[in-house]
This record gives sequence, C-alpha cells and structure tokens, in this order.
Amino acid sequence: MAEFSGPETPALDPTVVQWSAAPADRAGRPLLVLLHGYGADEHDLFSLARLLPERYVVAAVRAPLSPPWPSPGFSWYPIEGLDDRDPRRVTEAASRVNEWLDAASDLEPVGLLGFSQGAAVALQALRLQPQRHSFVVALSGYVTPGDLPRDGELAELQRPVFWGRGTHDDVIPEYLVDHTTQWLPTHADLSGRVYTGLGHSVSEAEITDIRVFLEKQLDA
Repeated sequence: MAEFSGPETPALDPTVVQWSAAPADRAGRPLLVLLHGYGADEHDLFSLARLLPERYVVAAVRAPLSPPWPSPGFSWYPIEGLDDRDPRRVTEAASRVNEWLDAASDLEPVGLLGFSQGAAVALQALRLQPQRHSFVVALSGYVTPGDLPRDGELAELQRPVFWGRGTHDDVIPEYLVDHTTQWLPTHADLSGRVYTGLGHSVSEAEITDIRVFLEKQLDA
C-alpha cells in the first residue's frame, strides 16, 4: 500500500478483505461493512463480528493509505496534527469504499460501521450515496464539514445513524463534535449515546447498544 502522494486516493485492495461468511453463504443476507480507524487494519474491528447479530454478512476492509513512519497500520486519509483533516480527502476515501462495494458485492441492504477515521468515512459514504446505504454506525467519529450535492436527499430519507462517543475522548476536536451534534439530527434518524468516562475506544456497553441498533435494522 502506497502513501498518499497525489490528488487521488488509491482503490481498496479486495484481496485483504475479511469476510464472516463464504460466498456460498452470503445470498439473501444483509451486508455490514467495517471501516477501521487510523493506524489499524482490517483485522481490528473484525473481532466484533462474533458479537453482532449473526444474520449479517460482515466484511472488514483495509484503508488504502500507509501513515508516515513509524506509525503502524493503514489510514483512510492523511492527518497533519489533530486539527488538520482535509474534507476532500475524506470524500475521496468514501468514494473508494462505494466503488469497492459496487465491484465486490450485490448484497442488500448495506450498512456501514466505522471507528474514528472509519466513522467519518462511513458517514461521508452515506452522504455520497444515500440510497445505497441503509444505515451507519459511527463510533468515536464525526461528520465532515462542508456541503455535498445529495445532503438534501439524505435529509429527506432520514437514514438511521447510531453515533457513540466517550466523554473523555480527546482525539476528535471539539469543533467537529459540535458540528456533528448540529448536523446529524437534521439529516438522519439519529440515535446514540455519550459514554461517561470512555476515551477514544469502544466499551462493552457500547457494543451492547450497537447490537440492539443492528437488530432494529433487521426488523425494519
């Protein structure tokens, strides 16, 4: 995987995707795509698959960029300091997720679950293709500032979004949390929780809430 060195974010590598079910066992089941955070890889969130409703086919993908040495893992977009997140790079990463979906799967419905950077990309992918994605689980992430052409369509559809974050999360800048707090209720059917004492991570209580949310999407 190459570092970001130009205007285009590389495509996702289909050979490193972790699937919870073999191709023969995927037909007729909903798809849940996992998008990991900065410095992680496709294995990071895949451990959650056994804790989620079994009906979902889970696919954990790898971000296409390599963070600067000596950071491990992969990233969805470059970060130069905690406050420097280029919205265009987030949109490019989200476009690559949507392109991978077009090529890799015809399963429906499709939901996205992302952590940190992955959550920002998941929400941006929803904004790019609101008809394609049925819901998003955004953990310790944010909505990228700036308007996109289909935001009005998303506001009409009111897709379900679960947004979970901790009171002690010092990684996501406060201005992005404030923006997300204002933006999501007007563009999605928002549910979620702020977890007391939780930092930039996922807790058992949050996993329980995620499972309840995902089961509701199955019922819907």
